[in-house]
Amino acid sequence: MAKSKYVLTEKQIIRRIKEGRGSGKLSNYKPWLYVNEVPSEGRSQRVYSHLTGRIHHVLSDLEFAIFLLLDHNPAVTDIREQFPLNRNDTLNICQEHQLWHPSLNGVNPVMSSDFFVNTSSKVQPRFVIQAKYKNALKDSRTIEKLEIERRYWQLKKIPWFLVTEKEIDKVVVDNIEWLYGVKGYFDELITDELLLTFNHMKAYFSRIPDRKVVEIAKEYELAYGQKLGDSMFDLRLMCAARLITFDIRYPFHSLRARDLVFRGVAFDEGHSYVAS
Repeated sequence: MAKSKYVLTEKQIIRRIKEGRGSGKLSNYKPWLYVNEVPSEGRSQRVYSHLTGRIHHVLSDLEFAIFLLLDHNPAVTDIREQFPLNRNDTLNICQEHQLWHPSLNGVNPVMSSDFFVNTSSKVQPRFVIQAKYKNALKDSRTIEKLEIERRYWQLKKIPWFLVTEKEIDKVVVDNIEWLYGVKGYFDELITDELLLTFNHMKAYFSRIPDRKVVEIAKEYELAYGQKLGDSMFDLRLMCAARLITFDIRYPFHSLRARDLVFRGVAFDEGHSYVAS
């Protein structure tokens, strides 16, 4: 569900459906909401996925944490965020169970779930996640909307999970805060200068896979005449841009070179760099 009041007219809803919002798979999927279209209570972010080959739109730190965990899970085969619910179905659920459907300025908006996930598991090939901060669950209206969503996916026979910050490991949160230290849209951080450094670091780190990243970074600074801390900042930028990926369940400063995955780059349709 959208994280704050956001009003669409009926014509705009119809237009989005025609545009294919909420349809497609992997790189062809178009989320119902983009970060530049809706206000958010948290830090909205666009982040590239090497799994799907596209930019994902997440509307809070909590969604970002869940996204990174999903994106790193080898069993996950597709992640579709801001996934719209069929409005006729949600209206029928409300009518049948005497629940109040969201309504803004006389328009019944399309509700959405934060993540629709496909996996290679035969036991649970797909599931849905709704991310909510624990404080939000004190609001009775929020609980009612969650109940509409829960009943919706129950009818579809697709497992639905509510995830709060309490389910996210502190190490994951710390790593995300570390990435956010280079604030900005992660897909727009890649520059020619950073790419040159990336190629140098990729070759340098590959030679000593068992050494700790922080130790190699210091040596790299000496080898290339950098100031103290420059190489760690560059690594931070690369991780934020997803040129480098790592398992965010482990503290970055404890990682060894082999734990970092150096990725390539490509051009998107707008001719700007994205990780690939």
